[in-house]
Amino acid sequence: MTNPRVPFNFTDDIIIPPPNGKPIIVNVVVNVESWNFNDSMPRKILSAPHGKESLPDIPNFSWAEYGLRAGIPRLIKLIKEKNIPASGFLNASIIDDYPKVAEEIKKAKWEIVGHGMHQKSIQTEENEGELIKNCLNKLENFFGYRPQGWLGPGLRESMATPDILKKEKVEYVCDWVIDDLPRWMSTKYGPLICMPYTLEINDSPMYAIQYQNSHDYFQRVKDTLATFEKEIDKNPRILTIATHPHLIGVPHRIGSFEKIIDELLDRSDTIFMTGRTISNWFKKYVKEG
Repeated sequence: MTNPRVPFNFTDDIIIPPPNGKPIIVNVVVNVESWNFNDSMPRKILSAPHGKESLPDIPNFSWAEYGLRAGIPRLIKLIKEKNIPASGFLNASIIDDYPKVAEEIKKAKWEIVGHGMHQKSIQTEENEGELIKNCLNKLENFFGYRPQGWLGPGLRESMATPDILKKEKVEYVCDWVIDDLPRWMSTKYGPLICMPYTLEINDSPMYAIQYQNSHDYFQRVKDTLATFEKEIDKNPRILTIATHPHLIGVPHRIGSFEKIIDELLDRSDTIFMTGRTISNWFKKYVKEG
């Protein structure tokens, strides 16, 4: 079985004019997640003594919560200082579990994207539709507008997830990392935009799984730009910078994130956009379906 949702084509089979003449579209994403203290942590910075897991997992829970206490303030401050748009991909439970975090993100005016209720795969939920609806409603009630985008926790979906998202008026989904430009995805309720995300320029795989050097994040961006420079004369490219506060927000890495932003701001061919504005740009030029 091939991709059941998105017709196959090469990236440059569909030519799209660059927004404002800027062919490198930068999408800065901050994943803001709430972990259940009573559950095991899926990724760990410290393994259990003698390999025997136990709960609560204090060191690894603390590793994640550090990002909400210390990492988020650093990211909010830096993004504000650089005067760039950003998106907060939020577990909706952040509103109750970490209300100050939600308030500060609201003040920062980041675009809000749905990211589940807690950082737990929706594949295990008995009523996925109800969960997604409750997440979106909760975010809408707090932030004053319904999120247009969605990223599943761990990028996980059931076979029905895109249909549920479209039914709930979501405009784009980021789980399908299949291209450098948006694509139309089919659902039972009409087309949904498949929005580029990244597992490559993403601090979670890099630091929590691959154990890369702190400075490798910046180098990956540089190497990606070197490739894009050879391609953007024909078609734009989307460069998503995916971050997590407990990973990029630590003291020895936040400087690399700032270097990335400065590098991108110094270029004449870049434009910073969020999923909402990218979605609007794409819909303007590419017919649905």
